[in-house]
Order: sequence, then structure tokens, then C-alpha cells
Amino acid sequence: MALNQDELKSFLDEKVLKYNNTSFIALDPIAVPHAFSKKEDIELAAFFAATIAWGNRKSILTNAQELMRRMDNTPHDFIINHTPSDLKTFDGFVHRTFQEVDVKYFAQRLQQLYHDYNSLENLFKPKATATSMHDVLSEFHNTFFGIPHPKRTKKHVANPAKKSAAKRLHMFLRWMVRKDNAGVDLGIWNSIAPSILSCPLDVHSGKVARALGLLSRNQNDIDAVKELDHNLRKLDPKDPVKYDYALFGLGVFEGF
Repeated sequence: MALNQDELKSFLDEKVLKYNNTSFIALDPIAVPHAFSKKEDIELAAFFAATIAWGNRKSILTNAQELMRRMDNTPHDFIINHTPSDLKTFDGFVHRTFQEVDVKYFAQRLQQLYHDYNSLENLFKPKATATSMHDVLSEFHNTFFGIPHPKRTKKHVANPAKKSAAKRLHMFLRWMVRKDNAGVDLGIWNSIAPSILSCPLDVHSGKVARALGLLSRNQNDIDAVKELDHNLRKLDPKDPVKYDYALFGLGVFEGF
């Protein structure tokens, strides 16, 4: 699809308007954090929902809601106050390869991190000079696994330093940071500029980005994310990741 930059921006802006609206919420994992009003509940619900956001969207939504139910739909209270015996609530939980051993480690580590940092936002706060969130995500990965942990659990938190595109973490950051009038992204964090966010890159968004000339790299890895960052920031330097809606919608709903 040969479009000049102005035509491409106009085309993608139109698709953002089409998909970035509240009708998007009900069948998307973002519905899980939208069920809460307290900041800490929202960010924890979002973190768990984003962590298991691969595979069938209906299954993701069902299992993320099941995780919230097992925490009595008060995730912050559960995380900060649970005792080791309370972790049996996760017995038998399975979402693909994210299973009870993984969620139990998440709960234990998050309890410690809330004690040390008071919120997830403080853990993801970038330096004032940051131009992207890639280093922050690598530091978060190292911190999250900075104590003895099940080896199998490490694959459930991406690390850009290992060339990962970190799709689910970038999606989580979009949910937490972006503020607009559309009502989809939650925008509860104030310490991160939307301008340094990255588009969550997956099979669908990657295919569309390549068809539109926004991405030339064939692999969906950190280098592809950086290339896409560069090109989306040309279209909107202040809010480049809004185009995630356009790329996702074109790929999933329009078969672009």
C-alpha cells in the first residue's frame, strides 16, 4: 500500500478513531482493570491481565477474571496482606503455560515489591532523560526476579535486553499511561510521558506495519519495535502508541 506520510497519517488517524472507543473494552483484556476504581487494584489487575494476554482473547479475559475472583476481587488487599497459606487459592490455576507455580511467585514477589516501592508505577518510573521504556523494562525484569524464583517463571516477564519485543509489557504501559477522551486506556500513571511508549508488536500489528511501510524488519523483536517507534513518532511525536489501535484493528478485524 503506497501512501505518502500525510496520507498514511490520515488513514491511520481514521482507524484510531474507529477502534479507540469504549466498544473495544468488553471483549478485550483491558476490561479486567476497568472493573476497578482504586489505583492499586487497577494496576495489579492490569498487570495480571497483560501477563496472560496471549492466545484466544475470550480465554484471556475469562482466566484474568478468574485470577481476580481467586483474590476476592480485591487484588491489592490480597497481594499486600496474604499469608503463605492464602496462596492455595491459586491451586489448579492454568492459563496455557502460566500456572499455579507462576502466579504464586508473582503474588509473593509483588507483596515484597509493594512493601519496598508502594506502587507498580514507582517500579516503572523512567529517568528524566529516557527516550524509551526499553531499559526500564529490562530493569523491572531483573528486579522482579532478583530473589530465588522458579526458573520456568522467568519467561512470563519479557526482557528487551534479551531481544524480546515485550509486547505484553508495552500493552500494560499503554493501559496505565495513555490519557485521552476515548475511555479505553486508563491513564492512571503520571510519571511516564506517552511520547516514550512503544507499540505492542505482535503478529497482527507487525503484518499491518510491514504492509504500510512502517516496518521493514521481518522478526518481531526489540529492533523491530525500535524501528516502528521511529516511524510512528514521525506521525505523532507526543502520542505514537495510539496507532496500536489502528494496527491491531486493521489486522484482527479487517484482515488487512
